[in-house]
Formats: sequence, C-alpha cells, structure tokens
Amino acid sequence: MPEPVDDAPVVQLPERMDRRLRLGPFPSARDAVKFLTYAAAGAVVAPFVSPFVWLPLVGVGFGIAVWHPDGQAIDARALTYVLWKARSLSRGVTLTPQRSPVTRQGIVRLSPTWHAAVVRTGGCPVAYLPPADLARRFEMYRDLLRSTNGRLALLATTAPIRAAPLLPPSPSSKGPDDAARKGYAELVRLLCRRRSLRRIYFALASDSTGPEALAQLEGQVASLTERLAGFGLHPVRLIDRALQEAAFRFEWAGVNVGD
Repeated sequence: MPEPVDDAPVVQLPERMDRRLRLGPFPSARDAVKFLTYAAAGAVVAPFVSPFVWLPLVGVGFGIAVWHPDGQAIDARALTYVLWKARSLSRGVTLTPQRSPVTRQGIVRLSPTWHAAVVRTGGCPVAYLPPADLARRFEMYRDLLRSTNGRLALLATTAPIRAAPLLPPSPSSKGPDDAARKGYAELVRLLCRRRSLRRIYFALASDSTGPEALAQLEGQVASLTERLAGFGLHPVRLIDRALQEAAFRFEWAGVNVGD
C-alpha cells in the first residue's frame, strides 16, 4: 500500500519579466538618476543665486522622481502635453466658424468640391467568438468596405471611461453599508482611470457638389450606419462640436465647420 503524500504538488510561478526593479524609495533606477540630476542642477545654481534655492529644488526633484500618479511621472506627463500642443499648433488646422446649411446637416467642407461626413462607433470584441461568427463578421466587414466605393477613411483611437454613470447613488443619510458603497465607488473610479474605450471614426467623402451629390453622401452614411448596427454596435452621426473634434483628429487642414 503506497504511503500517503503529505505535501500537495506546488508549481512555482516565474517572476514577471516586465516588473520594474525598485531602487530604495524610487520606483526605478531611472527615477533615482533623475533625482540626482535635479540635485546636481540645484548644486550648480546655488553658488550664483542662494544656497537656500538648492533645498527646494532637491525637494521638487524628489517629489517628481517618487510620485507617479496613474503610473506616469509628472515631468513625463507635462512633456507629453507640450509635445501634443506643439503638434496641434503645427498641423495648421483652422476650424473657422461658418454658418452654412451644409455644415449644420453634419457635413464638413474640405475644399470647394470635396465634402465629408463622419460616423463614430465603439469597438467590437471578437477574441472569443466561435469560428462561424468570426467568418460571418468578416464577410459583413468586407461588404461594408465594398459598399463605400473607396472613399472611406478609418481612424481608431481610445477615449476615457466616464465613471459617473457607473457609480452607485449616494443616499441622503449614512447607513451600515456606507463604507462598502464608498469602497465600491473608489474601485469603479480606479478601473475607469486604468481602462479606456475604443473609438472608431468612419469618414465618408464625396468629390462632387450639388444637391444630388450631397443626397448620395447622405445615403452612404445611412447605409454605413445600418451596416455598423448589424455588428451590434451603436454608431453615431457626428454634428456640430463633435464634428469639429473629428476633423481635428483626421488632421483636415483648412476645413470650415459650422456651429
């Protein structure tokens, strides 16, 4: 008769390959070098200004090196914003308000002969669909592309998740479950900060003018919206300010969008 096994089998999991190594109070060695750079800069400036300038600069450098809200340092976040602002100014996109029946209907004028309309929708998860459903969606997407006559532009991006609709209602008076409600609300806010929604923009264009061309473009938009709804999505035709933002995302220079 075999002897009973005292210990259950244990599988040792390897360490994460992407885990960053900490260096003392700093999240990484790079952040420690960043702090030393701020300290050296303060030491260089102190003899010319005042020795008391060095201590605040060291404190600021330590805070920047240690504090990473949402996993990103303050100086890296500021640099990202400055680069984005510089790119937005160098694009030369001018959104000049122009009251026009065309623009009020959700159509943007790219040039004297070119007009475009934009439809926005979300993503469609397909990772765990059965092969038959994947094949059917592929056929539907191929038919969608063929129906646009080649005048279609796609832009995929992300958008933050609004936490307000997902938060539990706050009661007028505190109860025994108030702590649990606050903990759940904090969990929802954290998940919304760490995750994002997929946003896909479909731009349909027409190189003709006149009522017939605009009517044809409207028909293409209606067909595109109907086909996207067949995927289980909720497409939205963009107008006004949303159309302005879409034109900026597509980097259309010199467009005129009405209020």
